[in-house]
Amino acid sequence: MSAGTGVVFVGAGPGAADLLTVRAVRLLGEADVVLYPGTYLDEAVLSHCRAGCRVVDTQGLDLDQITASMVSAAQAGERVVRLTSGDPSLYSALHEQTARLDAAGVEWSVVPGVPAYAAAAALVGRELTVPRVAQSVVLTRMQARSTPMGAGEDLVAYATSGATVVLHLAITRIRELMAELQSVLGADCPVVVVHRASQPDEQVLRACVGDVADAVEQAGFRQAAVVLVGRALADRADGAGESFLYSADRPRKSRALSVEGG
Repeated sequence: MSAGTGVVFVGAGPGAADLLTVRAVRLLGEADVVLYPGTYLDEAVLSHCRAGCRVVDTQGLDLDQITASMVSAAQAGERVVRLTSGDPSLYSALHEQTARLDAAGVEWSVVPGVPAYAAAAALVGRELTVPRVAQSVVLTRMQARSTPMGAGEDLVAYATSGATVVLHLAITRIRELMAELQSVLGADCPVVVVHRASQPDEQVLRACVGDVADAVEQAGFRQAAVVLVGRALADRADGAGESFLYSADRPRKSRALSVEGG
């Protein structure tokens, strides 16, 4: 779907203006109206908008006000882009907003973006799935002043599985959460906290479950931070193996591709 046929939800990535997809940049350049979450994005992202585009910072608006802005603009024939931080598949209120757009008869589509946890892992040069250490990643958040968690969603249970745990929207409860995790992961389990990944003021804390809360509180992080927890984050994870996919013992077929110039 193009920007002219309804509302396009576009993942704006972790915040840097050059970490958007080519499609996202094109849609921003065509849009008449762009709604964006000012709390999480570097305003340089808006440099991709064309001159005359109307930009709306949604951090002071509730869901109904945001949706009303999108509906009125789309019904007036304007090209609307709703930017979300990271990727729209995670904590973007996509479900609620699209339900309202469906009720109003407004078409919509989704363009993916670089998720914040991926930007955080890239910044510290870590693979979250290391052979024989962790082959699963749990993306979750914790309940504070937010929507209740689903039945059966339990942080300790996730950590007990051995998966790398990625915590969103949890930085203000870091001490309480690390106390829970220490019982199953140990005080020495690696933790990486990335604040405003990819943005000019990004900061990285490398610590362990037992001492990361002190580091976070000293740094004064209160929002826009991703917490990565797990043995895969160690410089050289104990017991790490190598991927069978690239093993010399794995049978494989080779396929040569040619690129012709002209």
